[in-house]
Amino acid sequence: MRFALRLLAACLACAAFLSGAARAALPIEHWTTSNGARVYFVRADSIPMLDVSLDFDAGGRLDPPGRAGLASLANSMLARGAGGLEESAISEGFARIGAERGGGAGDDRASVTLRTLTSEPELDEALALLARVVAQPDFPAAVLAREKERAIQAIRESETKPETIAQHAFYRAMYGAHPYGAYPTPESVAAITRDDLVAFHRGYYGARNAVVSMIGAISRERAQAIAERLTRDLPPGGAPREVGTVVAPQRAIEQRIEHPASQSHILIGQPSIARGDPDFFALLVGNYVLGGGGFVSRLYDEVREKRGLAYSVYSYFAPMLQPGPFTIGLQTQRDQTAVALGVVRDTLGRFLRDGPTEAELAAAKSNLVGGFALRIDSNRKILDNLAAIGFYRLPLDYLDRWTARVEAVTLGEVRAAFARHVRADALVTVVVGNGDAPGKPGGAAPGASAGTAPGAQGATAPQGAGGGVAR
Repeated sequence: MRFALRLLAACLACAAFLSGAARAALPIEHWTTSNGARVYFVRADSIPMLDVSLDFDAGGRLDPPGRAGLASLANSMLARGAGGLEESAISEGFARIGAERGGGAGDDRASVTLRTLTSEPELDEALALLARVVAQPDFPAAVLAREKERAIQAIRESETKPETIAQHAFYRAMYGAHPYGAYPTPESVAAITRDDLVAFHRGYYGARNAVVSMIGAISRERAQAIAERLTRDLPPGGAPREVGTVVAPQRAIEQRIEHPASQSHILIGQPSIARGDPDFFALLVGNYVLGGGGFVSRLYDEVREKRGLAYSVYSYFAPMLQPGPFTIGLQTQRDQTAVALGVVRDTLGRFLRDGPTEAELAAAKSNLVGGFALRIDSNRKILDNLAAIGFYRLPLDYLDRWTARVEAVTLGEVRAAFARHVRADALVTVVVGNGDAPGKPGGAAPGASAGTAPGAQGATAPQGAGGGVAR
């Protein structure tokens, strides 16, 4: 059954690609359930499958002080026992009917996903099991103890890796005491109790906090019934918790952290843009020229092609509920750290001053528009887009207008947007691997820590450069 489901998924991906290439627009239907959940639905009759995502305002930014990692642990524990069923019965239940359950928690939101056939009784059984997992988690104490120990060991292992050390220091320097700058530690995970999980679920996994996204071979009437079924037993949820605003650094910050890695891991950036910001498309197009376009970007040309200082270098904007980061990242040989930093800073400085050329702008827009179909070439990618549109309250025609908004970007808009969102005099720079600060051999830069600096939870991939959600 699972093989058949995957074969159908592959066929659907091909069908979706051909359909998406022919018509960029997606007919998104939207309504609200009787208990306040917002629903986004796309009908796709080609293959008898249904993809569902339940997204909740239950991300890591809501972790209480001293409990970093609670949101992630609560999400992972949903299917470890629910409604009297043990975790083995839940996993076997999904496997027996060929359904696939997934999910996870990021900084802003937590998700639970399902892929299932639309045939009966498979669909009915999959939905019943998913509804139980989301609404009735048992959070069994023995399983919680096991999962906490797994998480603690994974954290300890990751804290030895230069990329993790760099990211933690980078986010902590950018966001300070804001929750975006927090990350799980062995101590914070060890402090989490079952009561914490129960309270977090009761407060944040309510219907009023939920967004239900669906794409598949079902009617609007069936989709309405499914949305009601998946949300009817959810707790009412509590009032949204206030999270402080992001306060970006007002001056440049540089941290050098010693590590025996053969290469220096470098991150440069600052808090920059929130979801829904009108400058997004100008930043998207401009960043394609700067560092988001891979082999054709300026950073790649200056750092790798001309000087061979790094195998890869990239830049991206990651919009979130509050201003997410603008990031430049690369790795270079330890003895080339100073040279690589100088080239990156010079390249960024020239771009901020002059912006792209007319030819670069035209090429960036052409590549982005030409690659748009790849952002919606499978049900899973369409589902990701629906979930993002719903959670961040983007316009229903966001995908319909995506290519037109890219094509409309002008040189002046790119220069103005970068001037508003990237300050060269207030960039955060973190270097892990080469701990020698400029002019102070063997030392640390002023204000930098000598060891592992605290930072952000989880990893941030260079999302602004490629496919997936049409950001």
